[in-house]
Amino acid sequence: MLMFPRKIKMLLNKKGLTLVKAAVLIFVISIYLIVLVRESMNAMNNNAKYKTVLKVDKFKENSNHPRYDHKQNSDTKRKFKPPSSYLKPNQKFHNVAEFKSSLENSKTELDNSSITNSIYEYSEEINAKAENDFNGRKEHLWKVCAKNNIIGKLTPNAWEFFISAGHGIAWCNVFKAASTTWMYYLNILAGYDLKYLQRTVATPLELARKRFPRPSLEDLYESLENSISFLIVREPFERLLSAYRNKMEEGRNNYYKLLGDQIVKRFRGQQPLKNDPSGPTFKEFLQFVVQHYKSGGRFDEHWSPIYQFCTPCSINFTLIAKMETFDRDSEYIIRQAGLETLLLNKVPNTKVSKISNRSKNNTASLISRYFSQIDRHLLEDILEIYQLDFDLFNYNSSKYWKIVQQKSDKDINNRLDFESGI
Repeated sequence: MLMFPRKIKMLLNKKGLTLVKAAVLIFVISIYLIVLVRESMNAMNNNAKYKTVLKVDKFKENSNHPRYDHKQNSDTKRKFKPPSSYLKPNQKFHNVAEFKSSLENSKTELDNSSITNSIYEYSEEINAKAENDFNGRKEHLWKVCAKNNIIGKLTPNAWEFFISAGHGIAWCNVFKAASTTWMYYLNILAGYDLKYLQRTVATPLELARKRFPRPSLEDLYESLENSISFLIVREPFERLLSAYRNKMEEGRNNYYKLLGDQIVKRFRGQQPLKNDPSGPTFKEFLQFVVQHYKSGGRFDEHWSPIYQFCTPCSINFTLIAKMETFDRDSEYIIRQAGLETLLLNKVPNTKVSKISNRSKNNTASLISRYFSQIDRHLLEDILEIYQLDFDLFNYNSSKYWKIVQQKSDKDINNRLDFESGI
């Protein structure tokens, strides 16, 4: 038997160990690639598989639904009428019956499918509650759309959608409703490095639009047939107040600083001081919004009503998420699209405040403070603009009448105290 010298044996042992390490590395890489392929396949399958149930059978009524009414007070009602600039003919869904038919053809039951991915553990109880909420929101929305006879009446605003065909999602970006957070998710899907996203001074919107250009109307229609489409909504007046505080009150952006100066000049009747950091009051801002609406102008995206901005009565959104259940709803959307590996737990805790653009003071807690600045007449005018959003997404606007009434009572008491002291 040929005996190898000792040094040769040692060399062979080292080479064998290297080969074993290489084999292990190749095996690990193969497993990783298989997981990625599996996630991609899940996303493709889910595009066709998951669509929220839409019960439009109840809405097969004649087209003579009552126009939109909302209760201004116990004695008066005001009819809903969007600005004429928004009522452009919708070439794809100009016929209500045809539009309803397209919705019926897209119905798919979610109850027979599971969104649980074997890689992650997900509570079936949470899943069932989320699924029930999503179905209920859509059913409620279409009931309100039908009641107001506006199904298919507004042309979809394709310009504001983000479409990732490769991941099977189409998102209508509602500003001031967790938009920055989902922009961060989109930038991850776009291939940006996580460390780069955390340190860059570029805004998430700027980065996202480089990879996801603004789609045409035809692009949008095509993508909706093969994507999970969704939007995230927020209590209308909380969103409006958030926009005011971020764009007008803080006044850091040159464009909004200039707009704020124009509002002050118009509604306060005086030229703003050069070094005055304060912009328009909340009352002045609302007066501007009302005047702009009555003139038929288009709103700024940060305070445009959602019924106009995302036209949910003209698009069969798969899912309607809410700020109040944002974390749960976002995870549900991510799982529906099969993007768990790519997106779950990818927002670093140290950056949550910056990424989500959350204010130090919770907007909801400031509602009374700001809305107590206005009177009943201004509230009536501003509700004419946003009441449909309250109705579509099942929010209650009645508390604002109480806030304004408290202000009115306080003003009366102050006037009586003043008169009695004369």
